[in-house]
Amino acid sequence: MSEPITPEAPPVEDAVTALLRAVHDALDLPLPDITERDERKHLRLLTNRAADARRVLAGVLEQDHDMEVAARLLRRWTADEPVTYTPWKDEGVPA
Repeated sequence: MSEPITPEAPPVEDAVTALLRAVHDALDLPLPDITERDERKHLRLLTNRAADARRVLAGVLEQDHDMEVAARLLRRWTADEPVTYTPWKDEGVPA
């Protein structure tokens, strides 16, 4: 008789996945509204977050920093720089 098949618990997020998720979340910004001001704020935020992600990844790749610590650091930096512009909303109005 075969043993019942039970689903395994989901794997614990490893350090690599945590770092990749932190980079993804830092760069996954909503599109800005169509005003010039919102577009400038979006660009500035995306540029800053991309630089933060690059610094964290360089530390891991070039200086052997701990990936879990790097992920936490990037998450903290991301939280310190929230979206402050008005995101674009699809109002469903035909052009």
